[in-house]
Amino acid sequence: MKTIVTYGTFDLYHVGHVRLLKRLKALGDRLVVGLSTDEFNQVKKKKVIIPFAERKEILLSCQYVDDVFPENCWEQKREDLLREKADIFAIGDDWAGKFDDLGDIAEVLYLPRTKDISTTELKTVLSELSREKVQEIRNVSSHLLELASKL
Repeated sequence: MKTIVTYGTFDLYHVGHVRLLKRLKALGDRLVVGLSTDEFNQVKKKKVIIPFAERKEILLSCQYVDDVFPENCWEQKREDLLREKADIFAIGDDWAGKFDDLGDIAEVLYLPRTKDISTTELKTVLSELSREKVQEIRNVSSHLLELASKL
């Protein structure tokens, strides 16, 4: 049995996540995900929308994921790979070269991200929509105050 381990936050689960997990599962028999906890995301200065327990539930519902464990810190990867008996450690290519030192216990693969899809971009779009809504509400409120002052 060939085991693949990957890590991530998997916030605002989207098709890019699905495609990544599908590619990872195709590399072996068992896919295990180290899911960044809410606390660890704070350390990484990442704001998550969906809490850890719900992100874990979402991942476990995916047909490509066999198991999920909490990622609490950067340093735990070696121990995790040994515990899971990982044959392959795979992660996005934005981390290229950062985990080469784990090559003595598992094959390290850096996979390209799904083009034009990222959680960061989704959060940016949602933030812009939110700002537009706030401005729209301010405009309506201002208009209503003007009307009320004329009464």
